[in-house]
Amino acid sequence: MDLKDKKPLTLKWKGDISMNKRKKKQNRFEELLEIPKELSSNEPKITIMGFEEMLIENYKGILEYQDFYIRISTYSGIININGFNLNLREMTSDDIMITGKIGTVDFEPTQDD
Repeated sequence: MDLKDKKPLTLKWKGDISMNKRKKKQNRFEELLEIPKELSSNEPKITIMGFEEMLIENYKGILEYQDFYIRISTYSGIININGFNLNLREMTSDDIMITGKIGTVDFEPTQDD
């Protein structure tokens, strides 16, 4: 088979190239300034202290609240907390502190289109 007989390979790009370049520049800028990822993005940061306290940073809202089950919406998905005597102790627009006997924590990631 001769090289002349081969068809050229064509690649199609899905997405906005300029958006990717902008995001890379922003990430590089944040790395240079040593800005923590949780401050520069909307990704949640979850800190669990023992089995009785949980701090969630960068949350969007509370979907469900009962003393045995709490669902928290974040920019990355939904956090489900199961336990006993669960309370929302402190809340700000960005952080939420949950107390009680925490049994399980699971995540439901959002689907990107």
